[in-house]
This record gives sequence, structure tokens and C-alpha cells, in this order.
Amino acid sequence: MQERLSVPDFRTVGDRIVGPPSPDLLDTVQAMQRRQDWMRDELIELGHEQLSFVGKFSLKDNPEDVAADMRRRLGLQDHWAETMPSWQGALRALRLRVQDLGVLVVFNGVVGNSTDRTLDPDEFRGFALSDVYAPLIFINAADAKSAQIFTFAHELAHLWLGLDAVSGFEATLPANDKSEKFCNQVAAEFLIPSKDFPKAWRDAQSTSDPYGQLARQFKVSPIVVARRALDLRFIARHQFFSFYRGYVAAERRNRKASRGDFFASQNVRVGERFGRAVITAAREGRLLYRDAFQLLGFGGATFDKFAKNIDVVSE
Repeated sequence: MQERLSVPDFRTVGDRIVGPPSPDLLDTVQAMQRRQDWMRDELIELGHEQLSFVGKFSLKDNPEDVAADMRRRLGLQDHWAETMPSWQGALRALRLRVQDLGVLVVFNGVVGNSTDRTLDPDEFRGFALSDVYAPLIFINAADAKSAQIFTFAHELAHLWLGLDAVSGFEATLPANDKSEKFCNQVAAEFLIPSKDFPKAWRDAQSTSDPYGQLARQFKVSPIVVARRALDLRFIARHQFFSFYRGYVAAERRNRKASRGDFFASQNVRVGERFGRAVITAAREGRLLYRDAFQLLGFGGATFDKFAKNIDVVSE
């Protein structure tokens, strides 16, 4: 019997369902649910209050109002990303701000630390697990880097609606489902306010690379610029899809295979907020080290090095 996802599944392209979830996706969702369950219990035990932004809005509200509230709660101005050196820097800054707000944030392209189990971005882009104590966002880091910031904003919108969801191709592309369409509108408005785009688009037409020009201006990826141009009807669907497919294909070809730094990778695979909570609970005797190792996906000397890397010092 085919196992089903325990959260709403929006992994569609147009009207076509992607297919049954793979073991990799199922294992990833279940691992994140275990993390969320532990974190919720931990926060309740420590006397933390519920997060008021989770489920604050509904599909009856205006997407622009939701985007404005997201910026306000995150302490971001309308043109916050334009002060960043690059869109990659904007994504990192957003990740840290969202964590500080109380959200567990995970960017991972494999199942746990199993590098032989790469998560397929054609199957899913990310998911949100809504909870008033420990909301969680997971971003498939195997996806094109240029698509991740839109997916992140999309999943953030799910939390503001108080909705669980696994998002697929349409977390970036035009959607048919009502909630996915709404979250796309919120994400687009959050990243590039509609009032700022028309003049910028007209000015960029005099350049050889309008998508790249606006990507540098708004500190988002060219994919997000193209998506916004489509939303606001400056380009047609076939123009968007042509640009999107070409850009993502080129990005995937040019991605260099790199092992990177293990502990730097753990910062985003585990998330600093969750990592600090688990390590602190273990060292204070509220969590068995065996269980801490299971939650984090590693133990022993690696546990101590990771703790040092995220500045959790030993007593």
C-alpha cells in the first residue's frame, strides 16, 4: 500500500499530480515532524508564549496586507533587500530573521546527512509545518539557488495563513490551487512590491538584460523578476516559461560539485535555532544525549564541534 504524506500535498504542475511521494520525501517530512514535536514540547515546558503571526490571516484577506505584515514582523523595510550586496546575501539575511522570529528553518538537499539520497527538486521545492509554538519551514537545497528565495517567501506565507503544505513546481510557477495562488501572490509582493515594479521594468527595457538588471536592483534572483513580470502582465506565460527553463537548466549545468564545510552545512541543515535548543537541553539534563544525537542526525565528537560552531559553550 502506497504511503501518503501526512500534510496537504500541492506537488502539481498545472492540473497534473506529480505522483506518489518518494521514500526520500516521506522520510524528510517525518524527520521534520519529529523535530517540531520535540521543539513544541520544549518551548511549552520553558513557558514560551504562542506566536501570534501563525494563522493571523486567511484566504479572504488581501495578499498585499499579508506581505506587509510579514515585513513588519520581520523588522524589514519595503526596500530591505536592495541594501544587500546580492540576492544570495538577501536569502541568508532573510533566513536568519525568520529564525529569530521563532521559526525553525531548514535548508537541505539530502535526506538528513545521507549524501547518497539527494532530494529531487522536480518532486518538491519545500514545505511548511504550521504550529503556534514551533512552526517549521523546509527548503529543498538541491533546487536551483535562484528559486529558493521565492519558495522561502511562499512557505512563510503558508505560516501566516496557518496552513501545512508540501509545495512542488508551482511554489515558483503560476498555480491553480487557491491557497497556492494566494501564497504565490504574497511571496511576490513580499520580495518585489507591485508599486515599485512598473517603472523599474520600463527603465530596464533599455538594457541588454532586463531580468538581470532588476535582479541586481531588487536583490532577488532573475527567476523572481520574471515571475513578477508575469504576475503584473508585462510578459506572457510562454515568455516566462521559456526564460525560466533556460535559466534553471544553465544554473544546474554550472553548479560546481563541492563538499563544502561540514559544519557550515549543518548550520542550514539543522538550523541554528533548533541546534542550540537541542544542545542546551542535553547539557542541562532535560534531554538524553542519545535522543539529542537522533534529533540532530549526528553525535559524539561531531556534536561537540557543531555546538562550538554555533557558539553553544560547555559549562
